[in-house]
Order: sequence, then structure tokens, then C-alpha cells
Amino acid sequence: MPILFTNDFPNALPRINELQVSKTAELLLALSAMSDAELSILLVDDQHIAELNKTWRRKSGPTNVLAFSLTEGEDLTMARNLLGDIVISVDTAIREAQREGTTVQHRLNVLLVHGFLHLLGYDHERSDAEAERMFRKEKELLLELKRKRRREMIRLAVNVDHVATLREARGISEPDPVLAAGICELAGAEGIVVHLREDRRHIQDRDVVLLRQTVKTKLNLEMGATQEIIKIALELKPDMVTLVPEKRKELTTEGGLNVAGQKKKLKNVIAQMNDGGIPVSLFIDPDSRQIETSHGVGATFVEIHTGRYSDATSEEEAEQEFELIAAAAEEAFEAGLRVNAGHGLNYVNTTRVASLETIEELSIGHAIMARAIFVGLDQAVREMLSLMM
Repeated sequence: MPILFTNDFPNALPRINELQVSKTAELLLALSAMSDAELSILLVDDQHIAELNKTWRRKSGPTNVLAFSLTEGEDLTMARNLLGDIVISVDTAIREAQREGTTVQHRLNVLLVHGFLHLLGYDHERSDAEAERMFRKEKELLLELKRKRRREMIRLAVNVDHVATLREARGISEPDPVLAAGICELAGAEGIVVHLREDRRHIQDRDVVLLRQTVKTKLNLEMGATQEIIKIALELKPDMVTLVPEKRKELTTEGGLNVAGQKKKLKNVIAQMNDGGIPVSLFIDPDSRQIETSHGVGATFVEIHTGRYSDATSEEEAEQEFELIAAAAEEAFEAGLRVNAGHGLNYVNTTRVASLETIEELSIGHAIMARAIFVGLDQAVREMLSLMM
């Protein structure tokens, strides 16, 4: 493994997404054609980096990042397997992020790029011209990282519940959501979502059994936390489950799960799923309290509810709701949760949500199925995917 990562930052907050730091470092190596090189990253507090700063640079006080090259004085092409060490003060990164109005994770990325360029021989202290050269290279790498993460991260999962709704309206065997799932996958969807409700109003037990056998990408089972459905999920073993609130009279899921109000129950359900090897996502409103509690009860994912953004009746309201989604996605990501989003997204409003770097997957159903009536399911999925790129 080319990345050696150590988090020696002693405080509980902020929670650092260690996986994302490592992934960013791996992308930096790849973008620099140095994928085989070994890079060490150490996250510390101000006291630790101040000691290093005094020992190695003869300067007092903390700094934001230090880079210790193992190739100094050597040709990089001759010593590319041992690149060096990057040490970042999380304390300083927090202050700088607050001053700049950005997230800690983004600031860590900037400092990682800065330290990485020092290891490659760039030095802004050498001259004004070198400082400008290094600044341009930093901007270039940060832009490339953003583009590459977008290409790698964002995925489309298609909810096929509405195919079953149409079938159940006539009480016959067509259209078949299992067949629809296969078409969606062939068109480029990387996940299939179904909600097995207590009242079986659309998806049936037969459907989830056949989908488990036939889905080639990822099967996400949406479900209420009831004993009957929990038992089915543990036997079925989907690739993941998403716990959602469920009311018998609602037409569709009306809001996020109140995780904070049922911590003990949800923690128990998540433990059962984890014991069965099934990761759990919690469908929540973009709310800090729900995010913090989701992390506390052991969820792997959260799915941010985008319904109010999708239903906004003015540009001002849509902007306010989008900002809540963006902030919640960042907060969940920095808490160490993986982030998905969905509900009500369509061919007009999806692109903006898809542009958020911290969101891995969008779950979309109704808009795609409605579009499929006019252009066919394959084309409807492909058109949505094109909006997400």
C-alpha cells in the first residue's frame, strides 16, 4: 500500500475522514505518475508540529504543514519508491478553514497538496517566481482532484418501486420490476433500490428474492425498522439496507428518520444488520442533530433527504434548501459517514446536487419512470446519468 496514514490528532472533534485523506493522497500520486511511490501522512496537533518546526526548521510555534523528503538531492526518477512524509496540524487547519469559510476536509486537501509539492521539489520560499509556479501547480492539482473525485464517486441508483405500483394497480404480473432493474443496470445504473413496505403496496416478497438473485450491481433494500422486515432483510442479505420512516397512509416517504428520537432501537437494528454483514444507511433530513446521532448509533451511510429542495416553489427557497443539503453532506462526510442523497430529484434539479463532492450516490425513481413512459427506460436512465457527469 503506497499510503502510510497515521492520525495522531488527540481530540475527538473534528472527526477526520481518514479514508478520504488517504484516497486524496492516492489520487495525487496517480496524477503525478507516481502510483508506486510510498508516501507517509501524519495528522497532529499544534504542539506536536511546533516541536517538529523547532527541531527541523529552527522556527518557533506551529505551522500548518511540514514536508520531509526522502529524495532530497536525488533524481526523483531514481528514488520514486520512497517519496517522504507530510505532517499536517489539524489545529491550524481548523483555524484556517474557519477564517476562509470552508470545511476542514477541504483545508486538509489544500495542505496535503502543498506538502506534496514540497516533496516534489517545489519551494515557495526560494523566490517570487518559484512561489508563483508552486501556486499555479497547487490550483491545477486541486482542480484535477475535484474532477477525478467527481468521475469516481457519483453513482446513480434507480428505485423501481413505481414499476411495481403500476403492476399492483391491475393485480397482474406486468410490468415486472425485476426486468426493469435489469434494463436500468444495462443502461449504466450502479444500484437498484426497492422499498419493501409492511403493507406490500408495491414491491412484493417475490420481487426482492428475485432481485437478490439477479441484480449485478448493488441491491439497496429500503425498509421500516419492524421485526418482520428486519427478519426478511437478514435472510435476504441485500448489499445494504436504508432505514426509512414508514406511515401507512402516506403516498411516498414524507420526511427523514428521527434518529435522535429512537437511538436505542436503531442502534439495535444496525447491530443486527452489521452482524449479518449488511451495511446500514439512515434516511435523514439535512439536520446536524440527526447526523451526529446517525454516527453515534453506528450507521455506515446517511442518505440526505432532498424532498424539500425538490418541492421548492421559488428560487430563494430552493437555494436555502440546497445550502442545507450541501452543509449536511459536508458535516456527515467529516463525521466519517458515507453520504448518499435522494427523494424528488428530477431532470431539472439533479445536476446541482450531483456536483457536491461528498455525495457518493443519488437514489432516483419517480422522475426516471415518468420519463421512461415517453422515451423508454433505457434512454431515461442514460439521460439522467448524462446530467450527473
